[in-house]
Amino acid sequence: MPISPTFVTRFLQLLVERRFTEAERVLERLRGKAGEGDWEMGYLRALEGMLLSWRSDDDRYAFLPGLNLQDRKELRRYREEFRRHAEGSLHADYDRGFFSAWAECMRVLERAKPRGERPAEPGGDSKPPS
Repeated sequence: MPISPTFVTRFLQLLVERRFTEAERVLERLRGKAGEGDWEMGYLRALEGMLLSWRSDDDRYAFLPGLNLQDRKELRRYREEFRRHAEGSLHADYDRGFFSAWAECMRVLERAKPRGERPAEPGGDSKPPS
């Protein structure tokens, strides 16, 4: 069975919100519903790595902790790079699944509301209070 984009998006949102226990539950559901192919294995390993990386938050060699979540251009650039690798015919299925998960992660991060930003109120100013 293919990996559910809805569950993946929810998993990534929970990571951004640092709700790791809930993210682990969603990841378990994804594992249970995913197929057993190389692509799925690579995809799931990437999600597991994201969870571990975000949870540790201090690994200076990890990609996620150093990522500027406010820079939409940078996130888009990474997404396109991961997407190119995911579609590359030189990569094995495992690698394509791995890079597909990272491309999806960048897509979710790119669309996430920046921290500290509040929705605009009708007739009001959208700036945070001073």
